Amino acid sequence: MDDTGTVKRYRRRIFLKTALASASALALTGCLGSSLGTLPGEQIQPGAQPEVTGEVIGTGTVRVGLLLPLSSSGGNSAIGTVFKNSAALALQNFPNSDVQLLVKDTGGTAEGGRAAAQKAISEGAELLLGPVFAPAVSGVGAAARASGVPVIAFSTDTSVASRGIYLLSFLPESDVRRIIGYASSQQKRSFAALLPNDSYGSVVEAAFRQEVGRAGGRIATIQRYQATGSDTSDLKAKAAGLQRSLNSIDALFVPAGGPVPGVVMQALMGLNADIGHIKLLGSGQWDTPQIKNNPILTGAWFTGPENSGFNGFAQRYQQTYGSPPPRNASLVYDGVTLAAGLIRSAGPQRFQPRILTNKDGFLGIDGLFRFKANGLNERGLAIYQVTGSGSQVVAAAPRDFRSGF
Repeated sequence: MDDTGTVKRYRRRIFLKTALASASALALTGCLGSSLGTLPGEQIQPGAQPEVTGEVIGTGTVRVGLLLPLSSSGGNSAIGTVFKNSAALALQNFPNSDVQLLVKDTGGTAEGGRAAAQKAISEGAELLLGPVFAPAVSGVGAAARASGVPVIAFSTDTSVASRGIYLLSFLPESDVRRIIGYASSQQKRSFAALLPNDSYGSVVEAAFRQEVGRAGGRIATIQRYQATGSDTSDLKAKAAGLQRSLNSIDALFVPAGGPVPGVVMQALMGLNADIGHIKLLGSGQWDTPQIKNNPILTGAWFTGPENSGFNGFAQRYQQTYGSPPPRNASLVYDGVTLAAGLIRSAGPQRFQPRILTNKDGFLGIDGLFRFKANGLNERGLAIYQVTGSGSQVVAAAPRDFRSGF
């Protein structure tokens, strides 16, 4: 058949149908690209597979390692349990998925991650989902690279990403790109930023400088404050230090969540600063009742995934396990569903780099995402406005990377 356009359109329609069969399931709605190769329906004939030891979720023929901090110290094992529950829920909501999850404990450490990865790979895992914490991702990466097995991890530490080690987490760079891009589209041209003096602040500062430059804006000032638990004295001092720049800016970026945005606004208002013309900008860390219900932050913008998919997932999780899941539990749900969808749609090429880095991306319960060749990701995020009694969407998340951000 030489009508390439017709073939591509046909394939796209089929791949869009690789979603969950259950109408109530809000998981990956398919692979959006038209270049995934083998069409659905091709059956992989399994050979003799190694014996599996330890916990297994699912009965499929394609093995995927699920690497979690199930015995991690410092209370981190709780997130391992939540992620394992979310993975099981994903398979329940994806009928007839040909997946078998090999659950391995990383202990949250580099050595534990390496051992867990080696064990899963020796038992036939073709893809590794997890770990959660950066040290364990580093250990897993060392073992996975030696075997050529790709990793989809859940850490937010971008330093552990690399070719073949993909991060599915919510990354600061995506937040900055979306919020600065939107603010610029609303004629905000002159920016200031108040950032924590830590590794997160360094990542955000680099992205902030890049995105303001990309938008053709200017940066009046960047203030870095010491983040020392409940001590907000340096934060207040740095907020007060912004006063001399307020007349020359029309947007102030304060990405940290928790009490930080409220403290900043209280400090500025206490100085009788002229801030009526300034739009306060935040990040995905603002998606908490503490911030959204704070009346002095009314009108501020922040970015994050659209919540309709997560809300449906959270309801199903609570019905199944008796407690609400943390916000990041959706990551492993989308990871498992992505694996199942690619097994169904992409045949033997399912976890090849060109499949995983498909430029059109994938649509999960947290919205649109795609992996970059360097292991980082890009997400389609919404813009919210704080109302003082919650938040409302003022700019929907894109549903297609072709439509931009």
